[in-house]
Amino acid sequence: MITGNIDGKIMVRRWLVTFKPFRIFVVGIGFFSLCFLMTSLGGQFSAKRLGDSPFTIRTEVMGGVESRGVLRKISDMLEVILKRMDSLSKLDNSTTSDTRRLDELSSAINRYGLVELSSAINRYGLDELSSAINRYGLDELSSAINRYGLDELSSAINRYGLDELSSAINRYGLDELSSAINRYGLDGVVGLGQASTFLVFPFSHSLFPPLLLPVLLYALVSFPRHFFLLFFPPHLFPPLLLFSSYPSLSLPFWLPGSLSILVHVGFLTEESGDVFSPKVLKGGPLGEMVQWADILTALHVLGHNLKISMSVKELQGFLGVPPGRGSCPLTGPLPFDLIYTDYHGMQQMKQHMGLSLKRHKCHIRVIDTFGTEPAYNHEDYATLHGYRTNWGYWNLNSRQYMTMFPHTPDNSFMGFVSEELNDTEKRSIMQNKVNNMAVVYGKEASMWKLQQGKEGFLQILHRYMEVHGTVYYETQRPPEVPAYVKNHGLLPQHELQTLLRKAKLFIGFGFPYEGPAPLEAIANGCIYLQPKFHPPHSSLNHEFFRGKPTSREVSSQHPYAEQYIGRPHVMTVDYNNSQEFDAAIRQIMSTKVEPYLPYEYTCEGMLERVHAYIQHQDFCAPEAPFPPANSSSSKLGLSSPGSPGPQFVLLPNSSALTWAPDASAPDAWPPLSSLRLLASQEGQSCVEACQRANLVCEPALFRFVNNKDALRGLEVQCEVVEAEVNHVFPAFSVLRRECSLQKDPLLYSCAGHSPKYHRLCPCRDYRRGQVALCRDCL
Repeated sequence: MITGNIDGKIMVRRWLVTFKPFRIFVVGIGFFSLCFLMTSLGGQFSAKRLGDSPFTIRTEVMGGVESRGVLRKISDMLEVILKRMDSLSKLDNSTTSDTRRLDELSSAINRYGLVELSSAINRYGLDELSSAINRYGLDELSSAINRYGLDELSSAINRYGLDELSSAINRYGLDELSSAINRYGLDGVVGLGQASTFLVFPFSHSLFPPLLLPVLLYALVSFPRHFFLLFFPPHLFPPLLLFSSYPSLSLPFWLPGSLSILVHVGFLTEESGDVFSPKVLKGGPLGEMVQWADILTALHVLGHNLKISMSVKELQGFLGVPPGRGSCPLTGPLPFDLIYTDYHGMQQMKQHMGLSLKRHKCHIRVIDTFGTEPAYNHEDYATLHGYRTNWGYWNLNSRQYMTMFPHTPDNSFMGFVSEELNDTEKRSIMQNKVNNMAVVYGKEASMWKLQQGKEGFLQILHRYMEVHGTVYYETQRPPEVPAYVKNHGLLPQHELQTLLRKAKLFIGFGFPYEGPAPLEAIANGCIYLQPKFHPPHSSLNHEFFRGKPTSREVSSQHPYAEQYIGRPHVMTVDYNNSQEFDAAIRQIMSTKVEPYLPYEYTCEGMLERVHAYIQHQDFCAPEAPFPPANSSSSKLGLSSPGSPGPQFVLLPNSSALTWAPDASAPDAWPPLSSLRLLASQEGQSCVEACQRANLVCEPALFRFVNNKDALRGLEVQCEVVEAEVNHVFPAFSVLRRECSLQKDPLLYSCAGHSPKYHRLCPCRDYRRGQVALCRDCL
């Protein structure tokens, strides 16, 4: 299954490609035929006397126990009607419409038989069936039944419901869908979401040159984008894709079949407990599903061959692991170039691959929402120094963890895609904004509990603005939501988009942390207002972060929005200060902003990033030691007769060093031309030190600064230089004149800090709007 989301500039949206959705989409369409035929019949059957509702019988059939006796009565009624049709059609008072309907009814019975028709009525009820026949007409529906069969169509209705499927027919028509089935069969049909601007186009590698970018569409038929993974199928089949010219791309994105990739979504497996699926229709957290959707889409669009597993049994089958728990490790080569999974999947692979996992884990990429710092990743070090948690401890290269936001540069920023609007859409949004309309970020009623101190700022907000909510509820309005809030319930994606396009303000309560919704709101022209945290939230003071493999301090609900977007699109204020909050609301109402989306969260941005990772990140090839073993620079100590010239030189008008242009530059990615070497302040991490210089810490470059030449270039005075195992090294102490290099490469850490040390920080430049990549990285 594949999904993705694309910008309006190239008319993109999320799409899903898989066996079941494709099949169900077309099948579902045909199933209208079945149901709708029944409907037409239903309308006639229930007309026992003039003025009766055409849906009378549904009440009888569906209202109580559906016994065989009821079905027999329906069948008998059909037979009676059939026998009397000729005479009824000749009655003087019969209308042309009546005659036409009787002809259709007769035709339907002749085609499909009473048993199948009565069975359909029993399944779906006459009101839904009659509604369908009224929408689509008997000829189109019967044609679908002839093509696809009643069983296939019936299963689609059971899975998705009539409304979603009828919406698809309205959009695309039966002929287009039928053509797709004829080409790929019922086992390969794509379902496209209600938010999509959609055209189905047959896919073929040979049809499209590299500069034609496959447009990412959204997933299942009329389902909100986040739900698709619940229906994740075990295999990937030839897709239908939208394609659009994207001449601005210079990279050879289209690389058909270049890698064989296994995607194992561990957190949705039954074996992991799957805590997400029951919550997705009730306002639960869905950011992980959004990210997985886009990763799958990007991998497929880039031309790689994917296998997807959603259970341990499928995982074992794809890997060729014998049944059991790792007693028989893999003896041959791994059948995949890369494996994308999560922490649950890692645990499952460990249990079933045994010792084989250690040999093959360099191929693994872990999708990790909140990030994993090196001190938590190194199993022995974490255990000895109090960093051991239920997560982490896999002894991976820290860049093998791939995050939703650029939390810590120790990990690779994978991200996701939000919708980007074209200029026309942006103008329309700005013209139709309601300046006194706010939407609250919070789908679960528990987020609205007033005892958590929300009544104060909500009252201020209500004083100026009409407040809207999208809080899930089943039957009654959630009591936690104040009466003055217009609660829309849990909205499908396209309805949420419509709401955001009208609203001026999207306001966060402080939870959930770092989700996709604020970016979507900003992309739809909202100003995002969020609380500032005093003190910052972390694993030391907040239950949510406790046990997560990071010491990161979160300064606001959405640090990325605060740091990388900022004003005027994002305002971060102290909600406990009523004056500051009041002033912020008034400022928002008078501020006009355009819809905005950072480039790295557009379709092009994500494809660029994922392509670069796949092309350049290789954790299986051993890195050559640096400095080289025969170099005098490799010896500890600062004076070495006959040592080569300096490897680092001072940048003009800067305190940072760069790689000397006349020094040999070993192969590296990012390339050494991007390196900027800084010394942090005492107690400061390299993340902070690089940020202050408008740079990014790059863990891949630590090995080039973990030497005495770097210390000499920074003019550090060291009486002794030692190599030790510590996640804050390389570093130095000015007071004690001690210099320490890193002994274990797994502990190279941008995030590490200590009040005793200044860190040696390998910073780098980055591309505008693409913090994951340096200027020379492509």
